[in-house]
Amino acid sequence: MIRGAIAEVNLSAIANNLHSIRKIVKNRPVIAVVKADAYGHGAVEVSKRLLKEGVSCIAVAYTGEAVQLREAGINIPIIVLFDSGAIKDFFDFNLIPVIYNSLDTVSKLSAEASKRDTTIKVQVKVDTGMGRLGLYDNHIIDDLVRISEMPGIELTGLLSHFSEADLSDRTYAVIQLNRFNQIRETISKKLKRKIFSHMANSAAVLTFEDAHLDAVRPGLMLYGYSPLNQNAECGPQKAELNPGFQNPQSVSINLIPAMKVKAKILCIRNLPSGTPISYGRTFITRRPSKIGVLTLGYADGYSRIFSNNAEVLVKGRRVPIVGRVCMDLTMTDLTDVEDVTENDEVIIMGQQEQEAITAQELAKRANTIPYEILTSFGSRSRKTFIDDKTD
Repeated sequence: MIRGAIAEVNLSAIANNLHSIRKIVKNRPVIAVVKADAYGHGAVEVSKRLLKEGVSCIAVAYTGEAVQLREAGINIPIIVLFDSGAIKDFFDFNLIPVIYNSLDTVSKLSAEASKRDTTIKVQVKVDTGMGRLGLYDNHIIDDLVRISEMPGIELTGLLSHFSEADLSDRTYAVIQLNRFNQIRETISKKLKRKIFSHMANSAAVLTFEDAHLDAVRPGLMLYGYSPLNQNAECGPQKAELNPGFQNPQSVSINLIPAMKVKAKILCIRNLPSGTPISYGRTFITRRPSKIGVLTLGYADGYSRIFSNNAEVLVKGRRVPIVGRVCMDLTMTDLTDVEDVTENDEVIIMGQQEQEAITAQELAKRANTIPYEILTSFGSRSRKTFIDDKTD
């Protein structure tokens, strides 16, 4: 038996979510964020599906992620958001570096470009209020001009990142966008050409039409979740546009969660009332009980915080987790489920019949965010892929 859970990724759901995004942004270019193994969904397979749907650019965090995609045959432009150290990789694998700190990296890229008698395209990140990465002092314009004048360097893009575009109060997001617009307008005048600009993450796609600019950069929405619907119901979701979103048409935004996480029932135990379950005796049966032992634990990404604090789906019914989640095993109460047998499938996250458990539900129980749930399951589970639209 292979340990742990299986994460089943529906690639046609990701294609659906991409088309939903395109409806909102009126067919602006979509820079698909596939960092962190496509939020746990499998960067190679997801990128191939996005490429088939006409995505012309993707973004990753580090060069290692980009190299993996290149070696898998992904040949569209790849923006590397955070890693500026692997100078040779940018040239060897035709990657687009993002300059976010000092000009030392640009100097190294320029030297390597001169050595190779070539030109490399770069984009620059400016910090408009996130306080994480990006040029941020009073010399931003001077630095951008210097970058554009370096031999072998072609400045092709400008980007920033919102701190809180998922809030209904967009006051700070407006401040950030205004700062960004001032920078891009000033540098465009200096260089006498328009600089391709992007800033909108998934939240800004939904809440802030003015921030769509020349392209959008969604991540979470591609995988079927809205950053705004933290208490969303299960199954296909309707992502609500911000009330202030100025869109002349009424757009229905259907997002389909792309990942289903499954495990098996390893063992079923019929236990009397008063029996303690798992470490610490945090759950004691109050009736004769049928306890199922599942083939996953915290080593497989199912956090101990779900001990006595979550449900799974068996035969289309919600059943509770009982006792502490162990390293390799988790227990659930099957007493009220009929015709359940060992080796039956259990849904940890996803839909089964009319019931479903979402990453948002699990995130709420764990006091975290859906991003962490998805990447944790995706990194620990064995992945399989389905696609019902392969023509």
